[in-house]
Amino acid sequence: MANEGETEKNKTFKLLGILDVQNIPCARDSVLYGSAGSLVAGLGYFLATSRIKRSFDFGVGGFILTTLGSWIYCRYSNAKARVQQKLIQERMKNKLIYEGTVLDPTRKPNSSSPDIYIFFK
Repeated sequence: MANEGETEKNKTFKLLGILDVQNIPCARDSVLYGSAGSLVAGLGYFLATSRIKRSFDFGVGGFILTTLGSWIYCRYSNAKARVQQKLIQERMKNKLIYEGTVLDPTRKPNSSSPDIYIFFK
């Protein structure tokens, strides 16, 4: 029974034997958007000109351009989200460390609260 779970885990879908669609972020969406772009570009060119071979070429070009465009956009968005997540985590950590101290960035200094620096002057 344990072997059955391991074989199911190791089964992944690889596109052209090199692109692991299930484990690489953005790969699945990019391939799906590319196939839709291919269909739109090829069918649109065919309806406009009725040239079969040339419309196939436009379909392949549409697939490549749409796949690469959506891949780049998705990876950029993921990288941007990771950077924002790291910044938020760092700020939350600093908030917990400095909360209630003089170094608290959210604390507004006022003249009624005693500072630690007053005692050392």
